[in-house]
Amino acid sequence: MFDKCTLKVCPRGPLVTDNNTGEILCASCGLVLIEKIDSIGPESRSFDVESFNDKSRTGAKSSLAVHDMGLATSIGLQDKDAAGHLLSGYMKNTFNRLRIWDNRSKSKGNDSNLRQAFTLLDTIKSQLSLPDNVVEETAYIYRKAVALKLTRGRGISSILYAALYAACRKTSTPRTLRDIAKAGNVRKGDLATAYRTMVKSLELRLDPFDPVEFVTKVCSIIKVNEITRRYALDLLLRAEDKGFSTGKNPMSLVAAAVYLATCIHNEKKTQIEIAKACGVSNVSVRNLARQFREKLGFE
Repeated sequence: MFDKCTLKVCPRGPLVTDNNTGEILCASCGLVLIEKIDSIGPESRSFDVESFNDKSRTGAKSSLAVHDMGLATSIGLQDKDAAGHLLSGYMKNTFNRLRIWDNRSKSKGNDSNLRQAFTLLDTIKSQLSLPDNVVEETAYIYRKAVALKLTRGRGISSILYAALYAACRKTSTPRTLRDIAKAGNVRKGDLATAYRTMVKSLELRLDPFDPVEFVTKVCSIIKVNEITRRYALDLLLRAEDKGFSTGKNPMSLVAAAVYLATCIHNEKKTQIEIAKACGVSNVSVRNLARQFREKLGFE
């Protein structure tokens, strides 16, 4: 730690600590001896968002899901310097021009695109109860799509929701195309087309969903007991061990396993009800249920 100024020509006046900027400087010559010092004051308590923002010692975290990644510049409207003195006329004009160019730099094409897209992403995040890692992965994939100009001639929403589905696949988060299309108010066919285009252009390598991840969701929709849910999980695991589930629609497998589990445990659930909860046809449920019986060897 410094106890006096290090310059030989300085009269070595007293050291001053600036708590606002976190600097220790010489009061005589203005030499900054330490740029950043740790705060040793007590931690403040906050009970709502507004008080937290007022008392926070740091800004918001950087995030890919923000159009400027949380690193925005802001030029204040007060024409005063750090010491509180009024600026000269020349400096006022200079800062007015800086504010104009700062605003213009924020209205570029890609920036406007990202603003609109991430507003939609923030909306659908709450509707689908998405975790933060999925949102960050979605923003990363969408930024790559914008860099390759995949949004030209296509809707921003369809490319964004396609990126969201790809992020769900990559992070093994159980959300289907049907769920995303319904929450985003877009056609499932348009979403599937945008997803295929994105996978081909970005050369994504995504694994299929594991059917086991959807069992709890479907069982909660049709309201079956815990024993039935666990038996459906066991059926899917046995089917995976025998290689029976390879190449089949995960939701159709879930529907067939849940239907067989309800039949064995005497729960009165129809094929149509289960098929509707899974977003598949009742014909698929019937055919796969028959194959389950044949492959797994039970009546």
